[in-house]
Amino acid sequence: MIRRFLVILFAASLQTIGVAAAETYPSRPITLIVPFAPGGLADVTGRIVAEGMRASLGQSIIIENVGGANGSIGTGRVARAAPDGYTLALGIWNTHVGNGATYALQYDVVKDFEPIALLADAPLLLVAKKAMPANDLKELIAWLKANPDKASMGTVGAGSPGHLLSLLLQQKTGTRFGLVAYRGAGPQTQDLVAGQIDMGFANPATGLPHVRAGTIKAFAVTAKNRLAVAPDIPSVDEAGLPGLYFSLWAALFAPRGTPNDIVAALNSAAVSTLGDPTLRQKLTGQGLEIPPREQQTPEALAAYQKAEIEKWWPIIKAAGIKAE
Repeated sequence: MIRRFLVILFAASLQTIGVAAAETYPSRPITLIVPFAPGGLADVTGRIVAEGMRASLGQSIIIENVGGANGSIGTGRVARAAPDGYTLALGIWNTHVGNGATYALQYDVVKDFEPIALLADAPLLLVAKKAMPANDLKELIAWLKANPDKASMGTVGAGSPGHLLSLLLQQKTGTRFGLVAYRGAGPQTQDLVAGQIDMGFANPATGLPHVRAGTIKAFAVTAKNRLAVAPDIPSVDEAGLPGLYFSLWAALFAPRGTPNDIVAALNSAAVSTLGDPTLRQKLTGQGLEIPPREQQTPEALAAYQKAEIEKWWPIIKAAGIKAE
């Protein structure tokens, strides 16, 4: 009897230990898929946030850049990953709004993901190569009108913010120019600095360092107001293109079916990171804006994504934008 009791007690102890081990999250490194080449807003935001979440979660967060097809390749990998909290996506407007209207995806941008937290957003900068003869937006529009089909505008693919804004720019100004697709904002900016393309829409994290260095020109911010970190760059309203607004946001997503307690742990780590003064400064110093605390919940991110889809999908479809 005693021996049988000890065996049962030992087995129960092992079961308890196993359950406790299974409930411990995270117990190994986490992979954060950034679905673009290094250097863009997604990459910059992902690396800063991963730095803070490491300290909160007690595990390494490994950044893996998986570029291509406007972010749909890397994002699709996360959609197919095990829902165990060890593979996450750094999602942006492109991957979780635009691509749903422009690509024939093998996954659903809403149904196949668990929202975790909205991290940051920022308007874009309309920029041009240093040798561009125009010195402000009105001069740029005049130059484009005088040189139809001679200029080139970089984008990161069909349905990307740069692509959409380029079409709207042409519609509003009656200009024509070519579009050149890139795998990410980093490579696009490199070619702009090198003078291989004429113009582009750049996120502040990628574009501002080059604007400050004088290697590219900035004509306007796609917002109602100027950026606090770049007060010398006018808003589109001030520059002469009122209403050409766009905000590029970044957020964390997990595969659909990830347990609620894991989503809660990841959200808590992200919120803690966004509240850290040093890390906040790293983000805001890149021209990014941190959402208020009440907008950092999974529910708030889901509602924001839904509102963005309802706003932009009709515009994208009306413009006939499709990935080739």
